[in-house]
Amino acid sequence: MDFKGEITVAAPRDAVYARIRDAEFFVSCVEGVRDLEMIDDTHYTAVMESKVAYIKVSFDVTVEVLRDEAPALIEAKIEGRPIKLAGRLAATSLTRLAEADGGTKISYETELSLTGKLGSLGRPALTAKAKEMEKLFAERLAAAFSEGGA
Repeated sequence: MDFKGEITVAAPRDAVYARIRDAEFFVSCVEGVRDLEMIDDTHYTAVMESKVAYIKVSFDVTVEVLRDEAPALIEAKIEGRPIKLAGRLAATSLTRLAEADGGTKISYETELSLTGKLGSLGRPALTAKAKEMEKLFAERLAAAFSEGGA
């Protein structure tokens, strides 16, 4: 499944890039992520908890930053294994940052695959959850910059 979207924040691109590359800040904007461990500048682990349709699931997640072209582009690979369920999550995410009307436009493309019980839920349920998470992420990111986070 592919997900694409854009978020615009009222902050300079350099500041937005720096905050997005700060793993602790980034996970504070993502619903259900806890236990972040930074292995090095490009490798991280965490636990992600979410409810999709009628299933509540926790994933052990690893993230690897594949490309980092400051302040314009970040590409990452995400892999996860559900805790207590069979299956697997695999995703690649490409994030582009561009200056836009005194702020920053964040464009993203995520290619996601799920196997096991979650994979059987189907695209409508997963798309709805992704949109819900995107909205909350955008709200938290915008709030961080409006509170002097830049």
